[in-house]
Amino acid sequence: MSAAPVLCFDLGGTRMRAALMAPDGTRLAGAEAPTPAREGVGAVLDGLCALASRCRDTGPAPLAAGLCAPGPLDATGGRMLAPPTLLGWRDVPVSALLGERLGLPVLLENDANAAALGEQLHGAGQGAGSLVFVTVSTGIGGGVIVDGHVLRGRGGLAGEIGHMKIAEHSTDCACGAQGCFEALASGTALGWRAARVMRARKDGTPPPSGRDVIEAARRGDRLARRLVAEHGRWLGRGFANLLHLYAPDVLVMGGGLANGFDLLEPAIRAEIARSAMPSYRDTPLLRAALGDAAGLVGMAHIVRQALPDLGRERKLG
Repeated sequence: MSAAPVLCFDLGGTRMRAALMAPDGTRLAGAEAPTPAREGVGAVLDGLCALASRCRDTGPAPLAAGLCAPGPLDATGGRMLAPPTLLGWRDVPVSALLGERLGLPVLLENDANAAALGEQLHGAGQGAGSLVFVTVSTGIGGGVIVDGHVLRGRGGLAGEIGHMKIAEHSTDCACGAQGCFEALASGTALGWRAARVMRARKDGTPPPSGRDVIEAARRGDRLARRLVAEHGRWLGRGFANLLHLYAPDVLVMGGGLANGFDLLEPAIRAEIARSAMPSYRDTPLLRAALGDAAGLVGMAHIVRQALPDLGRERKLG
C-alpha cells in the first residue's frame, strides 16, 4: 500500500476540519474553520477547498480524499441526501463536486460511522468486536460496529439514532418531527433548555451554548449543574435504547458535549440503571479517546482500504 497520505475532511454542523493523514494514522497537517451551515452548498464547498489548500501547502501530495459528513447520505453514490444541520443540502452529489475541485477521487461516509471506526481501531473501543458510537454535538449521530464491520443497512441509512423517538413531545427537531433523541439530548438542546430558563429570569443574559452550560457547571453554577443532570437523564434514556437494540461490547460517547462527560456520566448511568434491563446495565460506557480526530482517523482508514479500487477506476477512466 502506498506511503503517500490521504486528505480527509470532517464536515459538521458547527465546525469543519481537514487533515493530511499518513498511513499509520498520524496527522501530517490540519486545518479547521466554522461551517457556513446556513449559506448553502457553494459556501461549504469553498470552505472545504480552502482548508484543503492549507493542508496541501504544508505536506506531501495526497492520493485520494475522503469526506465524512452528517446523514442521511448515500455513501456508495457519493450523495448527501438531506442533512438537517446544513441548509440547502438536498440530494447533493458532493463526492463529484468536491472531487472536481480538488482533482482527486473523493469517498463519502457518514461522520458517525467514520468516528465509530476510528474509535474501534485506535481509540476507546480498541479490541471491541461490537461498538456503538454516539456523537453528541450540534445534533446526535451514531455509528454501529457489529462483528468488526460497520452496520450500514438499506442504502447505507442505518445508525440515524438521533431521530429515534424517546418522548412524545419536544421542541421541533431539525428533521421536522418531535420527541427525537437529538431534539432532547444534543448540545443544541442543552443550550436551548438553558436559554428558556434564562428568558424566564429576564436578566438580559445572552443565550448560552451547550458548551457554555458545561463550563458553568464545572465552575459550580447551581443552575447549570441542574440542567446538566437533567440532560444526562435524557442521554441515559437514549443510551438505554441503544443497549437494548445492539447489545454492544462498549458504548462510546463523543462529540462536542463529551467535554462534559465526567459531569454528565452520573445522571446517564442512573438513567440506564432505571431504564435498561439488568443484563444490559454493565455495558462499559466510555468517553471517546480520539476527540475531534475520530472521524478523520476512521475516514483515512476507509480511503486507504479503497485505494486499490480507486486506482483501477482511474486507469479505466
